[in-house]
Amino acid sequence: MFKKLSIILLLIATISCSKQEKDSTIEIISPNAKNKISFNLKNGIPTYSVSHGETKVLNASNLGFVFKKGDSLSNNFEIINQSETTFNENWEPVWGEHKTIQNNYNQLSVTLQEKTEAKRKIEVQFRAFNDGIAFRYVYPEQGKDSIIIMDELTTFNLNDDGDAWWIGAYQDNRYEYLTTKSPVSTLDKVHTPLTIKSKNGLSLSFHEANLKNFASMTLSRTNDTELKADLVPWADGDRVKTNGSFTTPWRTLQIAEQPKDLLISNLILNLNDSNKIEDTSWIKPHKYLGIWWGMHIGKYSFWESPIQGATTKNAIEHIDYCKKFGIDHLLIEGWNKGWTPAWYENAMHMFSFTKEADNFDLKKVTDYAKENGVSIIGYHETGSNIINYLEQIDAGMGLYNQVGIHDVKIGQVGSRLNMKEWHHGQFGVNYYRYVLDKALENKLTVNFHEPIKDTGERRTYPNMMAREGARGQEYNAWSDGNPPSHTAILPFTRMLAGPMDFTPGVLDVDIKQGYEGRDVHTTAAKQLALYVVYHSPIQMLADLPENYDGNPAFKFLQDVPVDWNDTKVLNAEIGEYVTTVRKDKYSEDWYLGSITNEESREFEIQLSFLDENTSYEAQIYADAEGITWNSNAEKVHISNKIVTSKDTLKLSLAEGGGVAIRFIKK
Repeated sequence: MFKKLSIILLLIATISCSKQEKDSTIEIISPNAKNKISFNLKNGIPTYSVSHGETKVLNASNLGFVFKKGDSLSNNFEIINQSETTFNENWEPVWGEHKTIQNNYNQLSVTLQEKTEAKRKIEVQFRAFNDGIAFRYVYPEQGKDSIIIMDELTTFNLNDDGDAWWIGAYQDNRYEYLTTKSPVSTLDKVHTPLTIKSKNGLSLSFHEANLKNFASMTLSRTNDTELKADLVPWADGDRVKTNGSFTTPWRTLQIAEQPKDLLISNLILNLNDSNKIEDTSWIKPHKYLGIWWGMHIGKYSFWESPIQGATTKNAIEHIDYCKKFGIDHLLIEGWNKGWTPAWYENAMHMFSFTKEADNFDLKKVTDYAKENGVSIIGYHETGSNIINYLEQIDAGMGLYNQVGIHDVKIGQVGSRLNMKEWHHGQFGVNYYRYVLDKALENKLTVNFHEPIKDTGERRTYPNMMAREGARGQEYNAWSDGNPPSHTAILPFTRMLAGPMDFTPGVLDVDIKQGYEGRDVHTTAAKQLALYVVYHSPIQMLADLPENYDGNPAFKFLQDVPVDWNDTKVLNAEIGEYVTTVRKDKYSEDWYLGSITNEESREFEIQLSFLDENTSYEAQIYADAEGITWNSNAEKVHISNKIVTSKDTLKLSLAEGGGVAIRFIKK
């Protein structure tokens, strides 16, 4: 009898093992028990799905790769190992939106092995956070010294359609386009972050984190609401060149029940490596003036000419303005040889990074700046001639060290690097990381323009201060400009990736000097509010300094910090409005910024974020009554009011307008 029972139990166990091998499901859930990832292996084919509470977000979605010569790694697998871990820590960024960030997730690691003769292995690591999910592939070295990835088979099979805010991939101006809103089911190939307001009520954003030595991921719609990873290729068509092993960036999906919750997610940062810089005392968040806007509006030229912008005389005048205004940094573009009227056209321009332009004396300027407590920000425009730049990078950065420059803006104007490779392909990803390492060697902070997209590198490299990577303020100077809704879209799209050097602060919103008929498409009060709504550890005061001198609204720009202790989003709707409050890292003051699109709005704001049992002076900079973004837009109504945490404040925003407030603790 016992022997018979043992045989039956053995048979049941064998059947169970056989069934598990054929059809196995493993689940991992976030610490708050809302976001669930389900991994499934059925008939040797791996898939995953995602849900948020009772809401299905992603149906069964594919995993895998195609290597060179059609070699596929996507099926005929068995699970040879699995493990689950929990992680919870609090860490302090060198600078940022919060003094402390919690990194809390549950992880599932599944190691798959092919049942074929090759028996190749690949590990998939899934992480479930309270604000979304992420996963990546780890392919160990397995006897080959070179593997070329031709396709990544990862899909994101959305259960529901919804409105998507997107920028098309594979365009010559990289990420510098206006955002389009349309159903997911109409997309073609798009950049990330891709933000979606789903019909199921959730707000979603697809992106990637910790992108290094890999191609950037764009998304291609393959069927109805299914999106697929589309890796940006090299010029020769290869997607990723490896040395026989690889670890992909994290594929990320931020999940929020309200749009405003996307804006406070730290998921991208938490998926990056810890700070690698021991001494960070030289990394200083700052505001800066610039010899810059005048070039874009046509007052000055970038190149040597009768209206040359970067002259010793102009630089000294700007340093004097910095001292007068209490602004301790100044950007000077065009100081070096190589600038021509055609500098921005696609060509292998030959800039020098050590030779001064006519009428400019670098040592005289930097010495004068130092005497007056001002730091000069250097500029390296490569024109996307990366061969030329890398030949000079040591000398160029070394020169900055010699003259006491600690910050550099680096531009890559051009549709292709070396007129050949996409900025966001593997070549570009490795180039930007190499330059960042070089800057670290020279203790320089970096502001990339025409960059690779941000994927959270600032956690590992806190000298990676900000970057462009979208249509910034300069488009208002020499094109039809950015519509008022543009500034209400960026927080939910581009800025979910990280800080942007948008260059706000133009108070001469009608642009009285420069190209006829141009304006910045916002009210002046909205320009002030952008300093709170748009986070960056470096913020440009972009206007001509003479437009600040004597302007009462400029006081807010002098006061507003760039480094924060805490951040809260009070209300937000994608492309329509955002109201953000932030607490200064070095005082008890709070700051509020509220912006709207083309519609005027009124908000009743609860001030419960303020400390209890104390009074604050609210210094309010609001749109003057009766104005709009294209009518008397420069008028700012400034008022003061005593408030407490129990009060409600009424905000009135004009069409294309905003409100900025400083709360000073009494």
